[in-house]
Formats: sequence, C-alpha cells, structure tokens
Amino acid sequence: MGFLIRLLVNALALYLLTRVYAGVSFAPGAGAGAVILAALVLGVVNALIRPVLLLLSLPINVITLGLFTLVVNAVVLMIVAAVTALNVAGFGAAFVGAILLTLISWVLDLIVNALGLDGGRD
Repeated sequence: MGFLIRLLVNALALYLLTRVYAGVSFAPGAGAGAVILAALVLGVVNALIRPVLLLLSLPINVITLGLFTLVVNAVVLMIVAAVTALNVAGFGAAFVGAILLTLISWVLDLIVNALGLDGGRD
C-alpha cells in the first residue's frame, strides 16, 4: 500500500509541477496514464540511476557542499523526460523543475504523513 501511495504522490507532484512551471509539461493529449507512467519511471530512476550518479559525482558534491545534487536531480528529470511523455524545455528548465518538484513532493509528503496515509513509513 505504501508503494501505491508513494506512486500517487509522485504522480500528483509531477502533475502539479507541470501546472505551476511552464518549462516542464506533458505532451498534448497525455492523460492520467502518462502521468502515472512518468511517476513510475521517476521512482525507478531515483532508485537505480540517481545513487550511481551521486556516487560518481561525490568529489564535486563534496567541493560544492552538496549543491551539485541539484544538478543530479535535473539530470534525473531529463532522463525521465527522455523516456516518457514529459517535456522539458532544456537543462535550465530541468534544473528549476527539479527544485520545484522537490518542494512540491516535500509538501505532499507532509500532507500524507499528517493524514496518516504513509503506511507506517517514518
């Protein structure tokens, strides 16, 4: 149940991102299935590829005191856009979109936790 809630939170965060920021959008005619698929791909990329990117960029991340993680998050968003119906207007748009997506996901996580829908996740 926790996986399903996390998937729906990611899907809602991606949808809200496309409504708030014009640099990231879904292809015309993309429905709820495309949003859920993009959220699923985002989860897989975050679980499998992002840790490798963070490990490879560790020296730069240490030098920048962790700020390079924002660049890694932008690359992750561009990877998701490359394989789904998500459109990103460029690296700058991916950078801003990744920051906004993080903030939106954080707020949605707070709401899910406050409602007790997190499935016992701490």
